[in-house]
Amino acid sequence: MSGRIGWAVTGAGHLIKEIFEIADSLDNVDLFLSRAAEEVLKMYKVDTASLPHKIHREGHASAPVTGKFATGHYKCLIVAPASGNSVAKFVTGIADTLVTNIFAQAGKSRVPIIVFPTDVAPEMESMGPSKKPVMVYPRSVDLDNTDKLAGFKGVTVVRSIDDLKTAVQEMTG
Repeated sequence: MSGRIGWAVTGAGHLIKEIFEIADSLDNVDLFLSRAAEEVLKMYKVDTASLPHKIHREGHASAPVTGKFATGHYKCLIVAPASGNSVAKFVTGIADTLVTNIFAQAGKSRVPIIVFPTDVAPEMESMGPSKKPVMVYPRSVDLDNTDKLAGFKGVTVVRSIDDLKTAVQEMTG
């Protein structure tokens, strides 16, 4: 098994700067960006060209790079941030994007997965792209999906940036 870490980013901006601080502190990360992630990263002024990681972008529907999770190239998958839409797809088994495909393949290959969903509490404050706080009120269906995902074998769901730091350190350290 390789020492590489797959880090998937979805179309969510919640704590994006803090999440990239964690990813950037690691040497062996390959980033997987959904199309929605690319849009959100532009809104939050994250320059992907300056990131110190190999970047895989949404391309072919079959996402051929997913095979690297089956062959032991990656020791873990981290999905952070994970939008409510991506979490819903994880829970229902839909694999129709780069991120949902690698989540499915990692699970089938028993590669440990950490997911940091954006929808973790009934009321949350998040920093918008304008750097002003925004109140967010996740729907009950989104909170239910987060809870369902937490019950998946091989998946660790974290609910705060501190929990993400701890889980990443335990998984990679």
